[in-house]
Amino acid sequence: MEELRIQYQSLDSWKQLPDEEKKLVEKAYGASEKAYAPYSNFNVGACLLLEDGTTVLGNNQENAAFPSGTCAERTALFYAGANFPDKKIKTLVVVAKGDFVDIDRILSPCGGCRQVMLESEKRQETPIKVILVSQNERTIALNSVSDLLPFAFSNSKK
Repeated sequence: MEELRIQYQSLDSWKQLPDEEKKLVEKAYGASEKAYAPYSNFNVGACLLLEDGTTVLGNNQENAAFPSGTCAERTALFYAGANFPDKKIKTLVVVAKGDFVDIDRILSPCGGCRQVMLESEKRQETPIKVILVSQNERTIALNSVSDLLPFAFSNSKK
Protein backbone atom coordinates (compact mmCIF):
# COMPACT_ATOMS: atom_id res chain seq x y z
CA MET A 1 0.00 0.00 0.00
CA GLU A 2 1.31 3.44 -0.93
CA GLU A 3 0.43 6.71 0.69
CA LEU A 4 -0.03 10.14 -0.83
CA ARG A 5 0.55 13.32 1.17
CA ILE A 6 0.34 16.96 0.24
CA GLN A 7 1.46 20.02 2.11
CA TYR A 8 -0.62 23.17 2.33
CA GLN A 9 -0.96 26.20 4.53
CA SER A 10 -4.26 26.74 6.31
CA LEU A 11 -5.24 30.22 7.52
CA ASP A 12 -8.30 31.50 9.37
CA SER A 13 -8.41 34.48 7.01
CA TRP A 14 -6.86 35.55 3.72
CA LYS A 15 -5.99 38.77 5.54
CA GLN A 16 -3.13 36.82 7.17
CA LEU A 17 -1.45 36.40 3.78
CA PRO A 18 1.54 38.54 2.76
CA ASP A 19 0.56 41.95 1.34
CA GLU A 20 1.21 40.98 -2.29
CA GLU A 21 -1.12 37.99 -1.99
CA LYS A 22 -3.79 40.02 -0.14
CA LYS A 23 -3.89 42.35 -3.15
CA LEU A 24 -4.44 39.34 -5.43
CA VAL A 25 -7.36 38.17 -3.27
CA GLU A 26 -8.90 41.65 -3.42
CA LYS A 27 -8.56 41.66 -7.21
CA ALA A 28 -10.13 38.19 -7.42
CA TYR A 29 -13.09 39.46 -5.37
CA GLY A 30 -13.39 42.39 -7.77
CA ALA A 31 -13.44 39.97 -10.70
CA SER A 32 -16.14 37.89 -9.02
CA GLU A 33 -18.38 40.98 -8.93
CA LYS A 34 -18.32 41.01 -12.75
CA ALA A 35 -19.13 37.31 -13.19
CA TYR A 36 -22.07 36.35 -15.38
CA ALA A 37 -23.87 33.79 -13.24
CA PRO A 38 -27.66 34.17 -13.72
CA TYR A 39 -28.32 30.43 -13.39
CA SER A 40 -26.27 29.46 -10.33
CA ASN A 41 -26.06 32.91 -8.69
CA PHE A 42 -22.59 31.78 -7.64
CA ASN A 43 -19.92 34.30 -8.59
CA VAL A 44 -16.37 33.06 -8.84
CA GLY A 45 -13.33 35.27 -9.37
CA ALA A 46 -9.75 34.38 -10.19
CA CYS A 47 -6.57 36.41 -10.25
CA LEU A 48 -3.26 35.30 -11.74
CA LEU A 49 0.06 36.90 -10.89
CA LEU A 50 2.58 36.64 -13.71
CA GLU A 51 6.34 36.68 -13.16
CA ASP A 52 6.63 40.31 -14.29
CA GLY A 53 3.97 41.53 -11.84
CA THR A 54 1.12 41.61 -14.38
CA THR A 55 -2.21 40.45 -12.99
CA VAL A 56 -4.83 38.68 -15.08
CA LEU A 57 -8.44 38.42 -13.93
CA GLY A 58 -11.11 35.88 -14.74
CA ASN A 59 -14.64 35.10 -13.63
CA ASN A 60 -17.23 32.48 -14.38
CA GLN A 61 -19.35 33.01 -17.48
CA GLU A 62 -22.50 30.89 -17.54
CA ASN A 63 -24.62 30.01 -20.54
CA ALA A 64 -28.16 28.65 -20.90
CA ALA A 65 -26.72 25.96 -23.15
CA PHE A 66 -24.96 24.27 -20.23
CA PRO A 67 -22.01 23.42 -20.16
CA SER A 68 -21.06 26.07 -22.73
CA GLY A 69 -19.96 28.51 -20.04
CA THR A 70 -16.55 28.57 -18.45
CA CYS A 71 -15.05 28.79 -14.98
CA ALA A 72 -13.12 31.75 -13.58
CA GLU A 73 -9.86 29.80 -13.44
CA ARG A 74 -10.00 28.79 -17.10
CA THR A 75 -11.05 32.27 -18.18
CA ALA A 76 -7.92 33.74 -16.55
CA LEU A 77 -5.57 30.95 -17.63
CA PHE A 78 -6.69 30.96 -21.26
CA TYR A 79 -6.47 34.76 -21.41
CA ALA A 80 -2.94 34.64 -19.99
CA GLY A 81 -1.98 31.89 -22.43
CA ALA A 82 -3.32 33.86 -25.39
CA ASN A 83 -1.94 37.26 -24.39
CA PHE A 84 1.18 36.46 -22.34
CA PRO A 85 2.34 33.07 -23.64
CA ASP A 86 5.97 33.61 -22.64
CA LYS A 87 5.31 34.80 -19.10
CA LYS A 88 5.22 32.33 -16.23
CA ILE A 89 2.37 32.27 -13.76
CA LYS A 90 3.51 32.61 -10.15
CA THR A 91 0.19 32.51 -8.28
CA LEU A 92 -3.48 31.73 -8.88
CA VAL A 93 -6.12 32.94 -6.41
CA VAL A 94 -9.75 31.72 -6.49
CA VAL A 95 -12.63 33.25 -4.49
CA ALA A 96 -16.41 32.80 -4.63
CA LYS A 97 -19.70 34.19 -3.36
CA GLY A 98 -23.15 32.63 -3.37
CA ASP A 99 -25.33 29.87 -1.96
CA PHE A 100 -23.93 27.06 -4.14
CA VAL A 101 -21.42 26.06 -1.44
CA ASP A 102 -21.54 26.49 2.36
CA ILE A 103 -19.75 29.66 3.44
CA ASP A 104 -17.11 27.80 5.47
CA ARG A 105 -16.24 25.34 2.72
CA ILE A 106 -13.16 25.92 0.59
CA LEU A 107 -14.10 26.20 -3.05
CA SER A 108 -11.85 23.75 -4.84
CA PRO A 109 -11.49 24.03 -8.61
CA CYS A 110 -13.46 21.55 -10.71
CA GLY A 111 -11.70 18.68 -12.46
CA GLY A 112 -11.59 20.49 -15.81
CA CYS A 113 -9.99 23.55 -14.21
CA ARG A 114 -7.50 21.41 -12.31
CA GLN A 115 -6.40 19.79 -15.55
CA VAL A 116 -6.00 23.18 -17.29
CA MET A 117 -4.13 24.52 -14.27
CA LEU A 118 -1.79 21.55 -14.29
CA GLU A 119 -1.21 21.85 -18.04
CA SER A 120 -0.20 25.48 -17.48
CA GLU A 121 2.18 24.44 -14.71
CA LYS A 122 3.74 21.69 -16.82
CA ARG A 123 4.08 23.97 -19.85
CA GLN A 124 6.00 26.58 -17.89
CA GLU A 125 8.01 23.93 -16.00
CA THR A 126 7.68 25.74 -12.66
CA PRO A 127 5.10 25.38 -9.88
CA ILE A 128 2.12 27.70 -9.62
CA LYS A 129 1.08 28.64 -6.08
CA VAL A 130 -2.67 28.20 -5.57
CA ILE A 131 -4.65 30.17 -2.98
CA LEU A 132 -8.27 29.15 -2.35
CA VAL A 133 -10.53 31.34 -0.19
CA SER A 134 -13.85 30.30 1.32
CA GLN A 135 -16.73 32.72 1.75
CA ASN A 136 -15.96 33.11 5.46
CA GLU A 137 -12.31 34.01 4.61
CA ARG A 138 -10.81 30.63 5.56
CA THR A 139 -7.89 30.12 3.20
CA ILE A 140 -5.60 27.37 2.02
CA ALA A 141 -2.44 27.86 0.00
CA LEU A 142 -0.72 25.12 -1.96
CA ASN A 143 2.74 25.44 -3.46
CA SER A 144 1.87 23.59 -6.66
CA VAL A 145 -1.14 22.75 -8.80
CA SER A 146 0.02 19.13 -8.82
CA ASP A 147 -1.07 18.91 -5.17
CA LEU A 148 -4.67 19.41 -6.36
CA LEU A 149 -4.43 16.75 -9.06
CA PRO A 150 -1.81 14.14 -8.11
CA PHE A 151 -3.02 11.51 -10.60
CA ALA A 152 -3.41 13.84 -13.56
CA PHE A 153 -4.06 12.82 -17.12
CA SER A 154 -0.91 13.29 -19.17
CA ASN A 155 0.53 12.34 -22.51
CA SER A 156 3.95 12.16 -20.87
CA LYS A 157 5.75 8.80 -20.96
CA LYS A 158 7.62 9.58 -17.74
